[in-house]
Amino acid sequence: MIITWTRRTVLAATVAAAGLGLGLAPLAGPAAAQTPPGVLVVGQIAEPKALDPAAVTAVNDFRILMNVYDGLVRYRSGTLEVEPALATAWETSEDGTEYTFTLREGVTFHDGSPFDAEAVKFNFDRMLNEDHPYHDTGPFPLAFFFSAIEETEVVDDMTVRFHLNEPYAPFLSNLAYPTGLLVSPAAVAEHGSDYGRTPSGTGPFRFVEWQSNQRVVVERNPDYWDGAPELEAVVFRPITDANTRTAEMLAGGIDLMVEVPPVALSEFQDTEDYTVHEQAGPHVWFLILNLREGPFTDRRVRQAANYAIDKEAIVNDVLEGTAEVAAGPTPPAFAWAYNDALEPYPHDPDRARELIAEAGAEGAELTFFVTEGGSGMLDPVAMGTAIQADLEAVGFDVAIETYEWNTFLGEVNPGLEGKADMAEMAWMTNDPDTLPFLALRTEAMPDQGGFNSGYYSNPEVDALLEEARVATDQERRADLYKQMQAIVHEDAPWVFVANWKQNAVTGANVENFQLEPSFFLLLHDVEKN
Repeated sequence: MIITWTRRTVLAATVAAAGLGLGLAPLAGPAAAQTPPGVLVVGQIAEPKALDPAAVTAVNDFRILMNVYDGLVRYRSGTLEVEPALATAWETSEDGTEYTFTLREGVTFHDGSPFDAEAVKFNFDRMLNEDHPYHDTGPFPLAFFFSAIEETEVVDDMTVRFHLNEPYAPFLSNLAYPTGLLVSPAAVAEHGSDYGRTPSGTGPFRFVEWQSNQRVVVERNPDYWDGAPELEAVVFRPITDANTRTAEMLAGGIDLMVEVPPVALSEFQDTEDYTVHEQAGPHVWFLILNLREGPFTDRRVRQAANYAIDKEAIVNDVLEGTAEVAAGPTPPAFAWAYNDALEPYPHDPDRARELIAEAGAEGAELTFFVTEGGSGMLDPVAMGTAIQADLEAVGFDVAIETYEWNTFLGEVNPGLEGKADMAEMAWMTNDPDTLPFLALRTEAMPDQGGFNSGYYSNPEVDALLEEARVATDQERRADLYKQMQAIVHEDAPWVFVANWKQNAVTGANVENFQLEPSFFLLLHDVEKN
C-alpha cells in the first residue's frame, strides 16, 4: 500500500499511535494496535533530557539523536569500526596530531542551511571555546571527548583540519560517538538556549515535535544523502516503568521496545507475533562509592562491599541470565584491551565481615541512590533491593533513596559528597578509554566537568590513562589498559556488578531491524508494514 504523507497526516498518525500513553483504553492483542503502516512507535525508557547531541550523556537520548543527525564518521553496521559519513575521506599526519577531512558535497541541514567546513568548525568551537558566542547554549558534559583539539581550521569550503595538542588514539572513534554529531549553526543562532528542543541535523529523519512526557516525533527526510529511509515517521514514547512498557508492547501500543525486563522476555519468545533481538556490547553496571567521606574512604570497606554482594544471584535471578558478572571497569566486549586475568570478587560474606571489622566500620549507615530506570540500568530497583539485603547481611544499615532517571543524574553527576555513600550507574561506551578517562581520573572530578562522582584518585591510574590515549600502537594501549584495570580492581572505587547483553523486541510487522554493539538505534533501513 502506498500512502501520500503530509506533516499533518504524520502528526495525526502519531497521536493515534501514542493513544495508549494519552489515557485511551488499551485494545486487546497486538493486531489491535492501530499504529499506522510506515510509522514506527518506539517505547523508550525515559524522557529525553535534550535533543542537542553536545549537551546530553544518556544512551536513551542518543537513540533518538542518531536518527536526526550525522557526524563526520560513523560506526559501520554491526561493529565499532569507523567508516565515512559527512566526511568522505581523511588523512592523518605522521605525528598523529593533524586530521584533515574532505567533506561530502551537496548536503544541507534540515533547516535548509548548508553543511560545510564552517559548520564543522562552529560545532567544535561551540563545545570547546568558552569565548564562543554560543558556548552558553551548553553545558557540554562530554566535551572531554575532544579536549585534545587545539584548533579546528577551515582549509576551504569542503575541507576541515583538526590540530591536536598531542596524538589521541580514540579521536576517530569519538567523532563517531553522538557527541560528535553535527548541529545546524543557523538553528543554534535562531533558538539559542532553546536549541535542545528545536533540533536540526542532516540525518535520515527530521524533527517534528516534542510533547513533554508524551512523545518525540521525527519524520522521513526525503533528501537524505545516504538515501531516504523506509519509514515515514518515528514516534519515541517515554515509558519509564518497565512493566508498563511490556504491557504496551503486548497490547500493540508500541512496535519496538528497548531494554526488555528479563522477567518479561518469555512473554515475547517462541511466538510469531514478536521477534526478540539480542546483541553483546561494551556495557558495565556498577555502584559508585563515595571516597571523599564516610566508610568507603577505607579501601577495606570498599572491598568488603564487593565481597558482600552476591553478583551471581543478581545476574541469574534478578536479570534472568541476561548478563555476566563484571570483574572490573572495562567491559569484556573490548576483547583487545580487556584484562581476562582478573576474576570477579566472589560472594564471600565472611571475608566482608572481616574487612569491615578491621576497618572499624561495623554498623555503618549508608545512603544508597537508586534510579527507577535509565539507559543500561537493567532492573535497577530490584537490583538495588538485592544489594541492600546483601550489605545489611554483613552489618551495614542501608537506606535507599529512589529517583526518576533525569532527576537521578542531576543528583549523581555533580558528585555524591554530602548526599550519598553509593549510587547505581551504568555506562555503554565506544572505546576502552572513555569510561575510565571520564569517571576514574583525578582530573575528572565533577567540579572539573567529569563524571568521577565518587572522587577516586590514584596517580598511577592517571598516568596509565594519559599514556594510553596518546599511544599509537594498539598492543601498547592494551597493556596500559590492562594495568589500569588491575589497579582499579584492587582499589575497588566501585562495586563491579554486571556486563549486560542488550535486548529489544519488535512486532511481527517490523522488518530489517537489528541491534548495534554501540547500543544506539539506527532506523534508516527499518520497515513497518
